[in-house]
Amino acid sequence: MHSTHPLHSSYSNLLFRHQDPDCDKIITSLIDQRRIGYNRIVEFLTPLVDKQLKSVLLFGTISRDQKDATGSACDTPNSPVIQAIKLLKSKFPDLIVICDVCLCAYTDSILRDDGCLDVPRTLERLAEISKRFALEGADVIAPSDMMDGRVKKIKTAIQSIGLSGKVAVMSYSAKFASCLYGPFRDAAQSAPSFGDRRHYQLPPGAKGLALRAAIRDANEGADFIMVKPGLPYLDIVNEIRQLVCLCCVCLMCPVIFLTLRMQHWYFDDNSHLFCNKLY
Repeated sequence: MHSTHPLHSSYSNLLFRHQDPDCDKIITSLIDQRRIGYNRIVEFLTPLVDKQLKSVLLFGTISRDQKDATGSACDTPNSPVIQAIKLLKSKFPDLIVICDVCLCAYTDSILRDDGCLDVPRTLERLAEISKRFALEGADVIAPSDMMDGRVKKIKTAIQSIGLSGKVAVMSYSAKFASCLYGPFRDAAQSAPSFGDRRHYQLPPGAKGLALRAAIRDANEGADFIMVKPGLPYLDIVNEIRQLVCLCCVCLMCPVIFLTLRMQHWYFDDNSHLFCNKLY
């Protein structure tokens, strides 16, 4: 049996859960993706589950007036993600529910007044959210925030509620700065809506940083390592697999990029240059 196999059953479908229960809106920046309300989730996923879909990666989206400095709407009982977890577990008990954990979609800004990130407070908040998602039934916690030390913080929070070994952590360890994230930022309506995030994502050529981040997260207890974007960094995927004995996950943004590029939409003429890596 091969340890690596490109079967459809190993793919995960993105699910953008909107707070409007009847929402069913096409996301123009993501090919064949929609923002789905609570009342539409079962209808949307049933055909995919019937075709052997095994997991979903769940994102929540809320209106601007519900966003605040701490992302308080993320882990309330009415949170789009928490409601979706409960529904998915009741209707599709064998479906693996992966929950994205990041404050960008729930805050009015991720920066302090001085323009910097408040790392200690962010880590505490990420741990709180992860613990709540785990208690509600999430199978995998997927922190995509790029904060140093968040894997250890989240694993400790999960252990504190007795779910160690039952809830996994998939860390976005090697997340390179790239124009390919534009469609996802639009789909999740995440902050900040201006500029980019190159100041805390990995530079495109930072192979050493990526490998050290993967080793660090593995040592902190990560169960999966994410490389994003996947296709331009398959060499990084290969090297990480040699260094850590963990499953390495790829998010294949370039497929979306190329499709949108052919449709003359979303990217300016030079933005794709920032995806190149020079070692």
